[in-house]
Amino acid sequence: MLYFDALFLFSKLSLLNSDVSYLDFLSGYFMLQSKRLPQVALLIETSNAYARGLLKGITSYVREHRPWSIYLPELGRGDAPPDWIRGWHGDGIIARIENDTIAKFIEQKSIPVIDVSTARLIPNLLCVETDDKNFAEVAAQHFFQRGFKHLAFCGDKRFKWSENRRVHFLNILTSHGINCHVHDLHEGDNAPHPDITAAMQLWLKSLPQPVGIFCCYDILARMVLDNCRSLTIPVPEEVAVLGVDNDELICDLCHPPLSSVIPNTQKTGYLAAQLLDQLMNGQPLNNETHLVESLGVATRQSTDMLAIEDQEMIMVLRYIREHACEGIQVSDILKLVSMSRRVLESRFRKAVGRTPHEEIARIRIERVKELLAESEVSIEKIALRTGFEHPEYLTVAFKRETGISPSEYRKRTKQSSKV
Repeated sequence: MLYFDALFLFSKLSLLNSDVSYLDFLSGYFMLQSKRLPQVALLIETSNAYARGLLKGITSYVREHRPWSIYLPELGRGDAPPDWIRGWHGDGIIARIENDTIAKFIEQKSIPVIDVSTARLIPNLLCVETDDKNFAEVAAQHFFQRGFKHLAFCGDKRFKWSENRRVHFLNILTSHGINCHVHDLHEGDNAPHPDITAAMQLWLKSLPQPVGIFCCYDILARMVLDNCRSLTIPVPEEVAVLGVDNDELICDLCHPPLSSVIPNTQKTGYLAAQLLDQLMNGQPLNNETHLVESLGVATRQSTDMLAIEDQEMIMVLRYIREHACEGIQVSDILKLVSMSRRVLESRFRKAVGRTPHEEIARIRIERVKELLAESEVSIEKIALRTGFEHPEYLTVAFKRETGISPSEYRKRTKQSSKV
């Protein structure tokens, strides 16, 4: 096939330059063909946000450097490699090696491989993975900053990264003199069912309150929220829930929206691609593990709370959260409690660190930010949805809190999302 392609191209070229000999051209043509694109297989699932972030990082590296010919089968977490790839002869692989089937397949290939799984089923491979100690530290600090004295961990024993996060989280709490309440899904369980739900509910009811729960990943955190709702346990007033992965689709569909530790997936994917490229170029590298730290916590309503024990102030805070964007005033709160405004403000400030008026304003502004960043709703409609009588009032309040106008905030957030 290459011969006929070369003959066709030579016939075209000879019309432009009669001095070119066919043998000279053929030699140059096949030299160029020999410099083909690297053939790279990505055995990474496309079914969750973490893995898709890895793929984005790989894409960024390839765009900035030489192109690759990519083979990307559609996989779910833990799926076996497709049949066609068993006869595939390429130059390199980046894989999430999370089961024995994929591990055995990889071991049969004598080409460069980068592992992007914490499972470490093939210990001698060069690996890029999450820094689970850092994730645990970030989670602990998130709860410490909110004053929680009771903390818990909910994990999934099927995954090594869950065990890593549990061990590091417990070590941190022990160093602070805090006991950690642990619940793990039973090994082999892969979906919520009545037995798991019953066991989780029994555990949740046994926890001291208020308590902060660090879940090993977002799907499990969503399950914790579902069980809290079934038990009518207020979140975040009595149970604050933090996940990992910052899967925005899952986090935003949770009720209330889920706070989550943000993995730097694009850096992880980029680094994996960089290392694979070096190996494919013949550069010797040590089979070491590269750990990538998190980007911090995306705080949403599930942990947007200080740990307080004053039950009346918990009730007030819950009322404010549910009705702040309806234009309520402190006078509306006073109708719910048997105390003067002075006593209310004193007790609320002691518990929360702000006055009721300041908390109402804070929640309104946070909701304005969400609508500006995540929608194209007009300023006029945002004002109506967040309890401001006029858009001018919203603009003044927003600029006082943030230093910029709502339109400028929207412009900046839209630009940063494209970087």
